[in-house]
Amino acid sequence: MIPAPFAYQRAGSADEALSLAAEAGEDAKFLAGGHSLLPLMKLRFAVPEVLIDIGRIRDLSYIRD
Repeated sequence: MIPAPFAYQRAGSADEALSLAAEAGEDAKFLAGGHSLLPLMKLRFAVPEVLIDIGRIRDLSYIRD
């Protein structure tokens, strides 16, 4: 199947990602890679209106202990 139409937005910072999510509301999902959202979208089990790509945000690329 083909996924339902959606808007793709790439955030440049964590603050921008939060702003985009607040703007889109509950219809937004974060995309960071390494998960099963895209296959779920192809089967239309998940139908987000907005995908916010946070995979390239440097502030989120590490874990602090």
